[in-house]
Amino acid sequence: MALKQISREFDSDKPQDLNWKNGTHINGSILKLITTAMIMKAHLDILSQSKEQAMSRQMEKKTAEVNLTSVTEFVLLGFSDIPNLQMFLFVIFFFVYVIILMGNGIIVLIVRVDQALQTPMYFFLSNFSFLEICFVSVTLPRMLTNLWTQKRNISLFACATQMSFVLTLGNIECLLLTVMAYDRYVAICNPLHYPLVMNHKVCVQMVVACWITGVPVETGQTYQIFSLPFCGSNQINHFFCDIPPLLKLACGDTFLNEMLVFTVAVLFVTIPFLLILGSYIKIISTILRLPSATGRTKAFSTCSSHITVVVMFFGSAIITYLRPKSKHSSRADKFLSLFYTIVTPMFNPMIYTLRNKDAMMALRKLLP
Repeated sequence: MALKQISREFDSDKPQDLNWKNGTHINGSILKLITTAMIMKAHLDILSQSKEQAMSRQMEKKTAEVNLTSVTEFVLLGFSDIPNLQMFLFVIFFFVYVIILMGNGIIVLIVRVDQALQTPMYFFLSNFSFLEICFVSVTLPRMLTNLWTQKRNISLFACATQMSFVLTLGNIECLLLTVMAYDRYVAICNPLHYPLVMNHKVCVQMVVACWITGVPVETGQTYQIFSLPFCGSNQINHFFCDIPPLLKLACGDTFLNEMLVFTVAVLFVTIPFLLILGSYIKIISTILRLPSATGRTKAFSTCSSHITVVVMFFGSAIITYLRPKSKHSSRADKFLSLFYTIVTPMFNPMIYTLRNKDAMMALRKLLP
């Protein structure tokens, strides 16, 4: 438009329009033309940069997809940072596994065969012992194999399966400990209603609810974790597939997954722990009002074993899954995981039998 205007002014029959006074008008038109050209060039540069950025994002997406499909297995580092103690650790963990299987298996056996132990408390205890056997069998055999063979590879599917079972069984344990606390609450705070409230049908329903509640939640959470692109290292600095070390290997946006982990931890760890805490506050206040010292001692003895297990299990689980991501360290995660996956199942039979006269009497009947 500016060029056409200048052309019309030069072709005009009135030469006085091109005099010295119109020089300013011509210069302004040329300036407008230069400005328009500069704006057009700027637009072209922006379009070019946008195209380059789009191509760059597309290449990054293709690279992530390629890396995602290339990750077919992980490496469980475990305790490889202490190579001189591999056989020693194998022997220690092997005997620990045998102790866990035998100790918890004996509890399941004596509860089934001894008529004196056919009560809700021992029914829950036998289920808890069976759960501990399942829980430790998900992690320890794989760790023992890795220590013995020094082959630490685990397929993507096997890793996802192991993590799903660990999380599901962990949630079941939280719920079952809560049910056991409720059992003690009813027995001590409402003893007259105890046979009616905690009848066999109700006990079975509560245990079944514990076993099936966590399955869909943790299956979905496992799917979310393994939907992330793992485009970096495939080395898991842990002795089993767990959420914190796997999130460290993910190269995508993990904010949604971290919020999901936090939400599930609140639902299955924090809330059950608060319910257990509230139950025992009520239990202790009731026990302290009992008139006889013998009654108080007996009531405390039926709860002390459960309180010990609750502190060991929930303490390590809460620290592991509710800590901020910035506070996670591989060494601390492995140490805390040992508590709720190995130490608690190992001490569970000792805590519940050595301090329980009925269980000790049933054990003596079983032994020749």
